[in-house]
Amino acid sequence: MSTAALKKALAELDAAASAAGVEVDTARAEARVLSAAVAEANRGAYLDWCAAWERQASAQEFMDAAVAGRRYRRSATPLASQLGATPFGAAYSHALAQVCQAAATLGEPSPDAIGAATMAAAAQQPTVITPTVRPAPSTGMTPDTDPAQQEFLRQAPTILGEVLSRMSGVQDSVWDLSRLDPHTPGAFAGLGPAPVSQPAAARDVEPPAAAPAVTEPQPEAAVETTAEPAEPEKTVEEWLAELDELTGLTSVKAEIHRQTAILRVDALRIKAGLKSPTITRHLVFVGNPGTGKTTVARMVAGIYKAIGLLSKGQLVEVDRSELVAGYLGQTAIKTAEVAAKAYGGVLFIDEAYSLNGDQYGEEAINTLVKEMEDHRDDLVVIVAGYPAPMAEFIANNPGLASRFRTTIEFEDYTDDELRGIFTSMATKSDFDLGEGCLEEFSNQLAQQSRDENFGNGRFARNLLEAAVGRHAWRLRDVGEPTVDELRTLLAEDLIDPDPSPRLRPPANAVPQEPVEFPALPAQETP
Repeated sequence: MSTAALKKALAELDAAASAAGVEVDTARAEARVLSAAVAEANRGAYLDWCAAWERQASAQEFMDAAVAGRRYRRSATPLASQLGATPFGAAYSHALAQVCQAAATLGEPSPDAIGAATMAAAAQQPTVITPTVRPAPSTGMTPDTDPAQQEFLRQAPTILGEVLSRMSGVQDSVWDLSRLDPHTPGAFAGLGPAPVSQPAAARDVEPPAAAPAVTEPQPEAAVETTAEPAEPEKTVEEWLAELDELTGLTSVKAEIHRQTAILRVDALRIKAGLKSPTITRHLVFVGNPGTGKTTVARMVAGIYKAIGLLSKGQLVEVDRSELVAGYLGQTAIKTAEVAAKAYGGVLFIDEAYSLNGDQYGEEAINTLVKEMEDHRDDLVVIVAGYPAPMAEFIANNPGLASRFRTTIEFEDYTDDELRGIFTSMATKSDFDLGEGCLEEFSNQLAQQSRDENFGNGRFARNLLEAAVGRHAWRLRDVGEPTVDELRTLLAEDLIDPDPSPRLRPPANAVPQEPVEFPALPAQETP
């Protein structure tokens, strides 16, 4: 039944991508993995997902896409990040939110999928600077007095009431999650040109052609793309202050501060016409999963942009599957295309050591080395993974060893730090932790094996994501929930009443007939 809803969301995503002048195929590739990552908790979801993408039913293909898309449940996709606060950012992020909403209804909908859709849609929101220390100079406005924030809080009960009223039946329910997504702090400012001159390599890249004039009626979810004044970009001090607000990571913060000071002075020397030693800006992040490597990489991109070392400051996160193709020769093309998306920003390669051991990975590494050399003035590469394999990865290629001279180690979080991370995530998502929530979090944390496979901050996020879904499910029969009910998570929301796996459908399961979904409201450009 939900196949039609996902197809409709994809059509609106196509329109938003075309209006922004970006490749529709690239936008669809993001939506493909994001929709699978949202729906993976639903029993039999792969049947609807494959039908929506017009493919033969394949649980393996669905799970491969879900694994690749899990990162976008916690952070913006590359295109959402690049469009940022441009006039097209709100339309594109809203279209991605609709993809998340539709994906949550694939197969047999579950509270876990609702929570995943809510958090993933929030992560795609257009970039908005939300000062955390000083008020706006001209109005004295703070987040507490921002009319937009106040209006959102005023409408919150009505909005969720509409959502819950549609959840009367499991297979006949529709969840309009896109209107519930708060603008999260820590986003990038606009992606305008840097105040310093671009290197020749960057100037040679032809900008995407402007979108053709639209003469036909726009999709009903399209929004006006009238240019709005760009939000002020963050300064180096603001980025470092945001870094310092992260829980734990004491040694990481110290090293990023040190690197920032070195590169800042180096940039000033170059600007003054002085000679400068060769300083590599590329970094190696080592540590277990969920220790904040991606979060810090995004901040590094912002810091380098603020210093003037990068022209855009976006983060493009990839793994082996997005660099390696099925045939020799194609891998070099695929890797170069990925690197091109990161020009002006940071290319973040997770589990980079997976490129070791075969000729395809070697081809990708050699292409990366060439890209790092050809675009050394406007491209930074950060490789990440477990400590021992990363050391072997760097040592195996002289081209990498000469370019990656700084390694930053991310230690596991303590129990107290994980409780702080869980509380902070809930607060930033406009939730309050009710009585017993932290105790239940500690109980579940104590049951985890704290080896290299432990999720650290990812464990906290996954637990919160599931709790948000169960919270919505718990309120499904409440006609007019109060603001406190909308905000408060209970200890019971952290407990999975049905720990059985939902990914495999019954052997005789077949795709259901699609039905039309009601029109979703358009989101205005902030």
